[in-house]
Amino acid sequence: MQRGWDCLSLFAERLQDIPKENIRIVGTATLRTATNADVFLTKANQILGYPIQVISGEEEAATIYKGVAHTSGGTGRRLVVDIGGASTELIIGEGFEPKALTSLKMGCVTWLERFFKDRQLNKANFERAIEGAKQTLAPILEQYQGLGWDVCVGASGTVQALQEIMLAQGMDEVITHAKLKRLQKQAMQADHLEELDIDGLTLERALVFPSGLSILIAIFELLNIDSMTLAGGALREGMVYDMVKELQQDDIRARTINSVQTRCQLDVEYGDQVAATATSLLVSCGNESWIKEPHAIALLEAASKLHEIGLTLDFKKAGEHSAYLLQNLDLPGFTRAQKHLLAEVVRRYKDQLTPLPSQHALSTQSAERVLRLLRLSVIITHRRQRDLQPQFAVQCEGNSLTLSIDKQWLEAHPLSAAELEIESNRQSDAGWPLTIQAV
Repeated sequence: MQRGWDCLSLFAERLQDIPKENIRIVGTATLRTATNADVFLTKANQILGYPIQVISGEEEAATIYKGVAHTSGGTGRRLVVDIGGASTELIIGEGFEPKALTSLKMGCVTWLERFFKDRQLNKANFERAIEGAKQTLAPILEQYQGLGWDVCVGASGTVQALQEIMLAQGMDEVITHAKLKRLQKQAMQADHLEELDIDGLTLERALVFPSGLSILIAIFELLNIDSMTLAGGALREGMVYDMVKELQQDDIRARTINSVQTRCQLDVEYGDQVAATATSLLVSCGNESWIKEPHAIALLEAASKLHEIGLTLDFKKAGEHSAYLLQNLDLPGFTRAQKHLLAEVVRRYKDQLTPLPSQHALSTQSAERVLRLLRLSVIITHRRQRDLQPQFAVQCEGNSLTLSIDKQWLEAHPLSAAELEIESNRQSDAGWPLTIQAV
């Protein structure tokens, strides 16, 4: 307990200058189950000068879902999984409304002490830990399978650690059962917990990694989950969004884009113009038949609206600055892989066309097509006024594009005509045939 009180003393110093109405402190599973919780809380409240609210498992699950819903993109019904130290929350929800809330008494710390107490990373311990998790999950199986879900997201340190490991090992960010079993085999090669050394696994996460992995494998197997991605937030973010009502907005990505545009003083009207032009080009190409992933459209829109963010630093190498900012800004609603692709696309929004690096947000072909449409849209809209941009049409045949533009406009804008011709050469040289046609 003393270590906990010492830690809270550090927080107490930081809380002194924050208005009381802006502070909320909660305790979760550890304090719900501790036999000496009252003793700890009495002194902890004195140290902090604020009461610690020990919330129920259901309230914790609801708050986690709120944090996920306000920070993660995508549509459809979600299954949210949060593996904590002493509890695991599973929530099914749609939009901002949870449909089912469950908090189970299993976590990576309790499972460590229960199934890996001897610190042996052998097959028997893993099988016991996985089976124990399945038995704990069994009572909710029928209800959750009955409700169903479209996407599954993980909102825990365990899932974040898994994603970091997979990316470090050259995999994409989508968690699957096959990848979990592969990591289990890697862990078992160590024999002993203190010898665990997996590429991408940090020292501070290593102790509870096998137990958290076992719980997640059980969840995947029992609920027959195809894949999982990392959520943008969880309990902490849910508390913040609960306190600050004006931050609540249905479209998470739109809120993020609006926030960045305002903070960086971007030309919002021009960003909308580029986005509308890019969308028009995509519709002409057949929308989903040309770029198959649904979230590619959201990435194209974001790139269109934020590609000039680098100009806030310097005109020279604006694309490089844009890439740096988008790679490092907090962008709720976008995954790490999506942020990476977004940065690489805006890096190349004009001038020299270099190949996109390896990325895991979209297929290679779709990522290239997003870049192609952005570059064309920037040229078409260069006068920054809708009534001054040309009438155009585009035809797609496989990977070949033919952009038809009003002949009189091209004659009246020789610089733009030259830029389009240069772009045609650049894309064609990259293996993306582009023909500019005057009509």
